[in-house]
Amino acid sequence: MQTRTRTHAAVTTTLLLVALTACSSSDGGTPADSEPTISVPAEHQGDDLEAAVAVYTASYFAGDADTAYGMLSARCAEETTKDAYTAVVKQAAADHGADHPLTDLRAEVSGTTGHATYKVTGLPEFDKKAQPWTLEDGAWKYDDC
Repeated sequence: MQTRTRTHAAVTTTLLLVALTACSSSDGGTPADSEPTISVPAEHQGDDLEAAVAVYTASYFAGDADTAYGMLSARCAEETTKDAYTAVVKQAAADHGADHPLTDLRAEVSGTTGHATYKVTGLPEFDKKAQPWTLEDGAWKYDDC
């Protein structure tokens, strides 16, 4: 269990560093001037639901709408347009910033259904209990719409 906790802490830390780096600009621009992206390090590609939750949450608070929208389940993607979702993600990034690592992340999986419980550092209003996820085409997708 200790190794798994360290692995998830490393994944979360890496993802947040990627998000923060993506939001910085060497030309003095603001984060809104460029589209940040979140990428999963090769050694963690294909990881479990906990890694997917960490990627989704990091991209959401970093304002990376492409990644976050791409992680929506087909059902959720049908309920909102990409433009509408982009506005929500951009507003969350503007309101809260990207520095909100997850803690106490736990996932339960049964077949192609998963539930994640976690806390968002500094933003208790975003803490989740049994947040629904679904496995679609071999990838975990956010299904809380």
